[in-house]
Order: sequence, then C-alpha cells, then structure tokens
Amino acid sequence: MGTKILLASPTMHEEELKYIKEAFDKNWIAPLGFNCDGFEEEMVKYLCGETEKKCCGLSLCSGTAALHLAVKLAGVKPGDVVLCSDMTFAATVNPVSYVGGRQVFVDSERETWNMDPRALEKAFEKYPEARVVMLVHLYGVPAKVEEIREICKRHDAILIEDAAEALSSTYHGQKCGTFGKYGVFSFNGNKIITTSGGGMLMTDTEESRKKAFFWATQAREHAPWYQHEEIGYNYRMSNVVAGIGRGQLLHLEEHRARKEEIYRRYEEGLKDIPVTMNPYLPYTRPNFWLSCMTIDEGCEVRFINVFERLKEENIESRPIWKPMHMQPIFAKYDFIYVEDTPVDEDIFTRGLCLPSDIKMTEEEQERVIRIIRSCLGT
Repeated sequence: MGTKILLASPTMHEEELKYIKEAFDKNWIAPLGFNCDGFEEEMVKYLCGETEKKCCGLSLCSGTAALHLAVKLAGVKPGDVVLCSDMTFAATVNPVSYVGGRQVFVDSERETWNMDPRALEKAFEKYPEARVVMLVHLYGVPAKVEEIREICKRHDAILIEDAAEALSSTYHGQKCGTFGKYGVFSFNGNKIITTSGGGMLMTDTEESRKKAFFWATQAREHAPWYQHEEIGYNYRMSNVVAGIGRGQLLHLEEHRARKEEIYRRYEEGLKDIPVTMNPYLPYTRPNFWLSCMTIDEGCEVRFINVFERLKEENIESRPIWKPMHMQPIFAKYDFIYVEDTPVDEDIFTRGLCLPSDIKMTEEEQERVIRIIRSCLGT
C-alpha cells in the first residue's frame, strides 16, 4: 500500500527551534512574551508593510478565538443578523452563536466558490437591519472583494474577513485579511504555516486591538487585585507557540510556491478528463492551500467513489466543506441564493479536496493522478 499520502500536514524548518530555545533559555514559556510581540510585528509587516493600510495584530490561541473577538468588536448583540458565507467550516459561523447573533447564510458564485455579491445584495434587501458580513476566502482563493466591500459600504455594514485558509493570497496585489475592518488567520496544523494551533486577529485601529487583548486576557481591569467588570476569555497565545510561528513565517512564500506547483501538476494531469479544478479570478493570486476538483455534471462517477478509492490506496482526501445551511444545527436558519439551484449544494455534491501536502513528492502526486484517472475510466 505504501506510505500514506496526507491531505496537508505541518512542515518544520530549523528556525522554529531557535525561537523555541530562546523562550526556554529565558524561562518564558507562559502565555504572552517576546515571541508573541515579534510574531505580531512580523505578521503586520508581511501583510501591510507595503501598503498604507493600518494593521494591528493580536496573537491568540486559535483562529476561532480571533473570530469570536472580531464578532464582539463588530458589536453583534443577541438577535442581530450576521450575513455569512455558507460554504465554510463551522468555526467561521459558530462565534455568531457565541454572542447570541443569528446567522443568515449566503450562497457562493462559481468563479471563486466564495460569497456571491448578487446573493449578498439580495440578503440585504431581505435583512436591511444587518450590519455585519462574515466573508470567507475558501481554500485560499480570494473572494470578489471589491464588489462585496462596495455592498457593505452602501449598507453601512462591517466586513469581517475569515482568511484562515488564505494567508499570502492576494487580490489586486493586496493581501487577504486586510480588506475588512477585522481579519482573521489560523495557524492550525494543516494550514500553510502553523504554530501547531493558534490564530491571529488583525484590526484597523490600536484601540480595537487593545479591547480585544483585554477580552483575551480574562478582561482583568487595571487594579492591584483581580477585578472584572466584563466577561473575559483565556485566549492568549503561548510564547513557545508564537516562536514556532516566527520560524514558519520565514518560509511562507516558499510554502505558497510549493502549493502552487501541486495545483499546476493536478491541473495538467487532470485536464483531459471530466473534472475541473477549483477556480480563481485572473487578477488574484491564491495560496492554493488545498487543490480541489469537481467532477463534471453528467458524469456517472461520484466524488465519494474517488474518495473511497483513494482511501483504499492509503491516500487522504476530503469532501468539500458541507454548506452551513445543510448542517442539522443550522437547518432552520435562512439561506439566500440567486441561481435556480444553490451553487454551494452543487459544488458539495461534485467536489473533492485532493492531497496538497508540500512534502508530497512528484511521484506520489502522479500516483494520485493515475488513481483519479482510473476511477473515471481513463
């Protein structure tokens, strides 16, 4: 059967150990510390260093924590409607429930698999009171940011970017996660760079960053004793974990280039069979975090057939994110779409995430391609 081919796994380098060792040498392994400060500064420089965009970074224990704090900063209160990308991981939308808000899910368009501006406009027509939009850049592919930002501006709505999968992706040269009032990144073990776990919140003002930091450190007031006037959270990032992130960040562009090589090899190897790779706009540069495909309409082979065959061969793949409006927990929530058949449902029923591990060899990837082709009779 051979060595297992993974979907996406961490890739470590030597620099991470230098930062970790420094934390141990200084006996600073607790939450917060010089590595957290350095990681935030380096992320801000990477994301916004060449632009006039104001960025303030806050390192946290997870991307979900960052999303939660972003929703709180946006002022979402119990009963408030938040217009959310429908095709995503549940972590994107769960924080709306944490604060008592109500998700309204918005369908995708076919050019990027991200939130459809037409459906978003329709959602605002139905819910004119909505003041927050949660946008996802799915699998590292930038959404139609300009149209979505313009719609948010017309409706006086705050844009939160879930760029958990899109670190290093760009739209017209600007990095994803810097378009909204708040941006969120994840450093989970399968992301393009990792801290083993962890996340970062990007805000557009130092004031909002300070407020998020206050909440993330148990909302402790300035007093000689422990005084609390608001509910807080234990969302801090460890100084050791942040050191891993600093070392990983040095290799981000290298990882992105390798991810693109993998996508291009799939694109070439699968070009003459009834499958289509996940699309992107010509003026964007995805990070190609996961290479995905859809089986063309009319083909008798289903994605589950390919998934099971790859599994038999010790190869890891994954179905496309099941849309939120199809999840039992959100079944009663509203879903806005504009095409006759929801795009998200169509992509889900035909799509598969392919092995995209940057340590995968060319020979291993060619084996994956051969198996996919054999499933489709070629």
